[in-house]
Amino acid sequence: MRVLITGLTGMAGSHLAEALLDREDVEIFGTMRWRSRLDNLDDIAACGRLNTMEGLQIPDAAALDRHSRPGMVNVLECDLLDPTSTSQLVAAVRPDRVFHLAAQSFVPTSWHAPAHTIQTNVIGQLNLFEGIRRAGLQPLIQIAGSSEQYGMVNEDEVPIRESNPFRPLSPYAVSKIGQETMAYQYHKSYGFHTVVTRGFNHTGPRRGQVLATSSFAKQIAEIEAGLREPVIDVGDLTSKRDWTDVRDMVRGYWLALDHCAPGEAYNIGSDHAIAVGEMLDILLGHSTKSISKRVDPNRLRPSDVKLLWGDSSKFRAATGWAPTIPFEKTMEDLLNYWRERLGRQK
Repeated sequence: MRVLITGLTGMAGSHLAEALLDREDVEIFGTMRWRSRLDNLDDIAACGRLNTMEGLQIPDAAALDRHSRPGMVNVLECDLLDPTSTSQLVAAVRPDRVFHLAAQSFVPTSWHAPAHTIQTNVIGQLNLFEGIRRAGLQPLIQIAGSSEQYGMVNEDEVPIRESNPFRPLSPYAVSKIGQETMAYQYHKSYGFHTVVTRGFNHTGPRRGQVLATSSFAKQIAEIEAGLREPVIDVGDLTSKRDWTDVRDMVRGYWLALDHCAPGEAYNIGSDHAIAVGEMLDILLGHSTKSISKRVDPNRLRPSDVKLLWGDSSKFRAATGWAPTIPFEKTMEDLLNYWRERLGRQK
């Protein structure tokens, strides 16, 4: 079974690839852009299981077969905004399963670069789908949607079910709604086997530092290392989020293609909401330093989703999935990740 992971170098993509290395029935291929950082693949490289496909410029099926290595994560350069590059890659890999994780995934960035966010997420997926269609392939396709699609949620509408209306409050949320509706359209028009996972917040080691959980963990690690004053810059601490460990989330991605109905969308989450301030207190509880908090106006959004609390019973019934990693453990691992990274930089 050939698996293609777009956005391999991101947090979720790298964890999915790492998890699939334990399977003997898959060949793993992943995409990166020429400017992508490979830091998230360090653990895979350290085990000698990363194949960067050096010397392979424009892939065709024969060249890819010569350069790829079984039992390794095979990395291919591809910009999904280039339809030619994307079509060539898809035709060469001929995937049986596609996990489409590549995206501009940071909500705050979408406010500053709305056009880039829409183009990357919607047009990038369009190029991927057209590459699959033109190659005459029929892979199982997982689309990484987002709980941000729900946007403004009233208190009498929680926990959020898949039937909740979309009231997006960011350009990122709009882009994700576009991706989901495109997946449905290609399923109906061309018979694509698409499953959309509306993942609620997920975090853990390798989380991008612009997101709250990772930003706080990095700041704590910097304070412990004497690199900044003992004050954490924060935004709105009252918003509540439904957090899941990324390692549990990517396990759900695989199960979605094993068990979920094509053309459908499924919530994935812990089914439990925690305030951002409570999350920060958990992180602070893993540090011996005395640290205060300071509101940074630049961390406040033009409009914020105050409550994201999901009901993933539909997904759990279909797959048998349940989270296995406690949130305390997730926060501890994330803080240790930043401690280790800062330690390597000294």
